[in-house]
Amino acid sequence: MLPSAPVRRRDVLGSATFGFGSLALSWMLQQERLLAAPVKPSLDKPTYDLTPKATPLPAKATAMISLFMQGGPSHIDLFDPKPELNRLDGQKFTGDIKYDNAAQASAKILGCPWKFEKHGECGADVSELLPYQACIVDDLTIVRSMHTGVNNHGQSIDALNTGRAIGGRASLGSWMAYGLGAESQNLPAFIALTDPDGIPVLGVQNWSNGFLPSLFQGTVIRPREPRILNLDPPAALRGAPQDAYLGYLRELNRDHLSRHPGELDLEARMASYELAARMQSAAKEAVDISQETAATQEMYGLNEPESKEFGTRCLIARRLIERGVRFVQVFTRNQFWDHHGSIRTSLPKACQKIDRPSAALVTDLKQRGLLDSTVVHWGGEMGRLPVVQNDAGPEKVGRDHNTYGFTQWMAGGGFKGGCVYGQTDEFGHHAVENVVTHSDYHATLLHLFGLDPEKLTYLRNRQEVSLIDKQPAKIVHDILA
Repeated sequence: MLPSAPVRRRDVLGSATFGFGSLALSWMLQQERLLAAPVKPSLDKPTYDLTPKATPLPAKATAMISLFMQGGPSHIDLFDPKPELNRLDGQKFTGDIKYDNAAQASAKILGCPWKFEKHGECGADVSELLPYQACIVDDLTIVRSMHTGVNNHGQSIDALNTGRAIGGRASLGSWMAYGLGAESQNLPAFIALTDPDGIPVLGVQNWSNGFLPSLFQGTVIRPREPRILNLDPPAALRGAPQDAYLGYLRELNRDHLSRHPGELDLEARMASYELAARMQSAAKEAVDISQETAATQEMYGLNEPESKEFGTRCLIARRLIERGVRFVQVFTRNQFWDHHGSIRTSLPKACQKIDRPSAALVTDLKQRGLLDSTVVHWGGEMGRLPVVQNDAGPEKVGRDHNTYGFTQWMAGGGFKGGCVYGQTDEFGHHAVENVVTHSDYHATLLHLFGLDPEKLTYLRNRQEVSLIDKQPAKIVHDILA
C-alpha cells in the first residue's frame, strides 16, 4: 500500500538505507559502477573495486579463516610444555621478567597443572585441555616462537592484525580484500563473526579498513539470530505491496534523474538495487546452518552447551568460505583468555568452548577438499608468563601477559602439516629459536596468497604504505609445504 501523504524521494531512500541493506547497496554500488553507466576514470585518481584480481605470484591459498583467541591463551599450558616449570614450581624465578601488571606481580614460578602427551605421527605435544585439537596435529603448523614484543592487548592486537603496534591502520582482512578482490559477487569479501558476550579489545578497529577505501572494511554478522537484520520485508509489505513500493521508488528515481541528467552515480545506484537484493538473499542462505547434516553439527559441538555457540560460528565461517568469501575472522569475547587470576578454572572453560569447533573446522575443510586452498589460523595476541600473578591461593593464581614468546597454529593453504616450529627458553618466556615476528607472519601469509608483501602497497599522502610497512620481514619457508 502506498502512503496517503506525499512522500519525498529522500525519505524513501533514507528508509531503505538502514541495516544490512545499506551495506549491501554501498558495496554492490562500488562493484556495479562499471556495469551501470560507467564513467571514464580520471588519469589522476585510481579506481577501486572487489572484482577478483590476478596475483603476481603463484598462489596456494585463496581464502582464510582466523580464529582469534582474544586475551592471550597460555601457551605453556596448552602447546609448549616446560618441564622446568614443574620441577621448580613455587620457587623464585631468577631471570628477568617483564610484567604488565606490576601490582599483582610475583617472582614465584608457576608449574603447569595439566598433563601433556605427544600426538599424531609428528609427535607434537598438546595439553590434556585440548583433546580435539590433539587429534589434528598432523594437519597443523604449530609455531612456538611468535613475538610482537609489545606487552599489552591493544598494541599486540594491532601488531598481529594491522602490521604495526599503532591504531588507525588497515586490518589483515582489509588488505586481503584490497589485494585479491572478492570471489563472490553476492557476499562481502571480509566478514567478522563476533562473540555474543561482547566484541574484543579495540572493538570495530579489529575489522577496520584504516586508510584503505571503505569498500574494504569488514562486515559484521550478528552473533545472535537474526544474524542479519532487515533481510525480509514486514508482513504487510510482502508480495504485491512490496512490488508497488519498489515501483514507486523507481518512479521517484527516474523523475529525479530526468531533472539531473548526467548523474551517473544515480543511474548506478538505481541499477544496484536488484543486485543488493540478490546479495541479501545469498547472505541469508549462507548463515543458515539448518541445512547442515546432524553429523556435521555434532562434529562442531553444536549438541554440547559449552561449544554450541562457538561451533555455530565456525560452521558459518566454513559456509561463507565455501561461497566465495575471502577472509573470515571469528572472535572470542573481550579478554576471554586474559587469565590474570583463577587460571585453574578459567582456562579449562575457555578450552571447552573452542577446542572441538576449532578441530572440526580443519577436519571439515579437509573432508570437503577446501583445506588445501584455505588457511586456518588459531591464536591470540600474546601468551602468558611462567610466574604467579595474584598470589592469593592456588585457586586464585593466574599468569600475566607475555608477548616475547608464544604459540599460534596455522593449517592448510600451503602450510606444512605436522610441523612444530621455533622454540622458547626453558621457562617459555622468550622466543629463542626461529623467532617469528608479526611482520614475518604477514609476509608469509601474503606469499601464500600469491602477493608480494613489499609490492602490495597503497598510496597514502603521496607515500606508499603496506601491511609490513618497510619493517624487517621474512617469508618463513621452513613452515611451508
